[in-house]
Amino acid sequence: MNRYLKRYIPFHFALIIVLVINSLIILFHAAVLLGFVPFEYVWGGKLQTAEEMYVFESVSIAINLLLIGLVLLKGRLLAAPVPIKLINVLLWAFVAVFALNTLGNLAAETTLETLIATPLTFILAILCWRLALSEDRVPQVG
Repeated sequence: MNRYLKRYIPFHFALIIVLVINSLIILFHAAVLLGFVPFEYVWGGKLQTAEEMYVFESVSIAINLLLIGLVLLKGRLLAAPVPIKLINVLLWAFVAVFALNTLGNLAAETTLETLIATPLTFILAILCWRLALSEDRVPQVG
């Protein structure tokens, strides 16, 4: 399976798509925070109060910013003295989180969340898996 991911999903393609998707997700969560999107449509419809929404949305934005930072480090688009092994471990952790989140989105009470978030988290799990497969920050061409 790993060799198929490397063959059919180029490293730089995965990097760019993860950055784009996560940037859009951050904008969506900011829209929820600002009240443009009702919070009843997120988090599986489980949020009861605005205070819960502020906490969950803030944590979500922070996690998405962390992933963007990891991807920028992995692609050498951001320089910082972070060991590649740590970056890879964290990327594998995101694979697990997105895989579990995909299952959770399938059980969401809101159809909108199931239809939109489920494929996004599945795609992010696959793309983070692809990025984590490269031992280097940027793989050799060929």
